Amino acid sequence: MLMRTDPFRELDRLTQQVFGPDGTLARPSVMPMDAWRDGDVFHVEFDLPGVSQDSIDIDVERNVVTVKAERPARASDAELLAAERPRGVFSRQLVLGDNLDTDRIEASYDAGVLTLKIPVAEQAKPRKIEISSRHEGQQAISA
Repeated sequence: MLMRTDPFRELDRLTQQVFGPDGTLARPSVMPMDAWRDGDVFHVEFDLPGVSQDSIDIDVERNVVTVKAERPARASDAELLAAERPRGVFSRQLVLGDNLDTDRIEASYDAGVLTLKIPVAEQAKPRKIEISSRHEGQQAISA
């Protein structure tokens, strides 16, 4: 399904806390994600509140899905009293197993949540194998 190895994730979170939440192209912010399988469909949801649908970019290359989005900085010279919502570039890569059909990914965006639906590949679905007999099709020769 989804490869869970991401050894730098905690390091990225710590770096964001130290250097601030604004993401750049060189150091994008991480977007929160949920992933689960329901029957023959793998679901992934990303939290992107306040992000315009036009700024979301989804790329698939082989078995890697990359999601990028941007929440622009405020264009005002007003004095900020609180700035806790991250702004800038967000990015996330998912390394998918070969058992998912990346050619049929569906994406939707509603209420600040980007949803991907990735079907399980036909060749990965369980199937029955018919058992044949070696003697099938052979007839006894009578003398």
